[in-house]
Amino acid sequence: MNLPNKLSLLRVLLIPVMVLLMYLPGIPWIFLSTAVFGFAAFTDFLDGYIARRDNIVTDFGKFIDPVADKLLNLSAMIMLTHAGQMPHFVVIVILARELAVDGLRMVAVGQGRVIAAGKLGKIKTASQMVVIIFLMLAGRLVPAVDFLSVLQLPVQWIGWLGCAWITIITAWSGVDYFMKNFDCIRNAK
Repeated sequence: MNLPNKLSLLRVLLIPVMVLLMYLPGIPWIFLSTAVFGFAAFTDFLDGYIARRDNIVTDFGKFIDPVADKLLNLSAMIMLTHAGQMPHFVVIVILARELAVDGLRMVAVGQGRVIAAGKLGKIKTASQMVVIIFLMLAGRLVPAVDFLSVLQLPVQWIGWLGCAWITIITAWSGVDYFMKNFDCIRNAK
């Protein structure tokens, strides 16, 4: 197995570690869970960079990389909704988009086509990771530290704006996938 695929698998293996750390109370666990998520998110960039640089793109890599991204981001988002840091509707919109696009990709594969990640899809994933890191760190740290309480309102506003952005970019990228690949649905048997 090549290094990019190992990095994608590592991302999947880090998910239960991150989830467990997010359950633990206390400031050190806020930092550690955020660091685990941040490192896992960095492996997404790293595996793609290495795969392109060394020209080692594989079918397994095309499968595991986006699955690992979705599992990582959705796991963190579910934990953030549990902690009251992210509205439920954001996760519902994102989950619906991911399932719809994966369904479209399965229809395309049945027609012998591969729908690669587009620019909007990559912006969507990166945006989600940035917002998740902000909410995991600032969104959970500010309420836990008394002298940071003056930052509560700005952190909430930034968090809500971030959630609005990732909801919009996620829905937009989903619509974009369907518009660019509508012929897959039209030609489905």
